[in-house]
Amino acid sequence: MDRAQRAREQDRAAGGAEYRSVDVGEGLLRPASVVLKGSARTGRIAAVLRWSVGGRSTTRPLGYVDGPTRSENLRAGWRLATQAGLLAEVRVPEGSWASSTGARKSMRANKGRDTEPELRLRSLLHRAGLRYRVGIRPVPSLRRTADVVFTRAKVAVFVDGCFWHGCPEHRTVPRTNREFWSAKIESNRARDAETVDLLQQAGWHVLRIWEHMPAEEAARLVIETVTRARAGGGVER
Repeated sequence: MDRAQRAREQDRAAGGAEYRSVDVGEGLLRPASVVLKGSARTGRIAAVLRWSVGGRSTTRPLGYVDGPTRSENLRAGWRLATQAGLLAEVRVPEGSWASSTGARKSMRANKGRDTEPELRLRSLLHRAGLRYRVGIRPVPSLRRTADVVFTRAKVAVFVDGCFWHGCPEHRTVPRTNREFWSAKIESNRARDAETVDLLQQAGWHVLRIWEHMPAEEAARLVIETVTRARAGGGVER
């Protein structure tokens, strides 16, 4: 069975491609799959939910299934995932720009990591001799992940997409269901502001860079901030 056939099998079992997503944070959805694992010792079949972000797989056990066929076991696995609250609610209001299959597919494809702007920025920073960590929590106990992190200098860099984060220059709100999408984007903006405040309280320098900013300009800003932080500059508020 090739990849396309496996995807169609998962879609059918979940009740449609739009019901196969998990929320990985900041409004980003990733497609998930139910994996069936049989035990030769017990003869039981365990269902596991699996998804990937930035090439890294995450799994969550769902429980045991005992249907007579693979299809029924997959459907049972998706029901367990729904009951466990692991799936994102992606059913959108009637008439939304994302009510079409193509639009939903585009939303699910939104990367949580390794976007083009991030890759260009990281390439320039690496070329400049800077070393950093990618996609980690600056403060482990705080459930906020930064795109580029300089742990010793305590500089956290976020590269924000214009649509999801409400860019003042390029923000567009769909003409249909404007209230729904405006509330969603404003919620993201409020979370962004809270993230900056929490990290600054923890002594971090925080940079939020719009995806439309030229990579060279963004790299200069990051380099200047890291240099200042290493020299003992205080956190800017």
